[in-house]
Amino acid sequence: MNVNSKRAEQARVLRIVRKVHRALGASLFLLFLVISITGLLLGWKKNSEWIQAETATGSSGELSNWLPMDSLYKQACRYLQDSVYAGLSVKLDKIDLRADKGVAKFIFSDHFWGIQVDGATGQLLKIEQRRSDFIEKIHDGSIVDMKLLNGGDLFKLIFTSVSGLALLGFTITGFWLWYGPKRMRR
Repeated sequence: MNVNSKRAEQARVLRIVRKVHRALGASLFLLFLVISITGLLLGWKKNSEWIQAETATGSSGELSNWLPMDSLYKQACRYLQDSVYAGLSVKLDKIDLRADKGVAKFIFSDHFWGIQVDGATGQLLKIEQRRSDFIEKIHDGSIVDMKLLNGGDLFKLIFTSVSGLALLGFTITGFWLWYGPKRMRR
């Protein structure tokens, strides 16, 4: 193969790569915009009380002084329904125990409210809107599964697969757009 035909072939490949890179960018612009904004917010969550509420401090970090977990859960449910809205689901997603702070955080699965109670007394310490959980669900696409598809994780799986493959595609084509012209100059 002579030098001119080799160079022409490299230029043709470079044009194809540029078209793929441009098409990926144009078609996935909103996806990457959402992922980047929510990623930035999640990165700042520990430094912003608006995004993630500060953990309150209870009266005792000694677990042997704590009330039974079912009692704490019942208290948290009562506080949630009395203070936020009586019709809210009390279906539990997880309990975040912070023994060093003497607090149990009850996080519910059907909405973005959390209740922090004193582990030893069961007293309400904080009612929090869990904005960081909401942002995380937008970030990974699971908000669609939660709100529109009644649970599961099919949309999240598709969303993260498309995002990951697109990022891989951008990385490869971006590298080639940088390296291809250098290679042609040789």
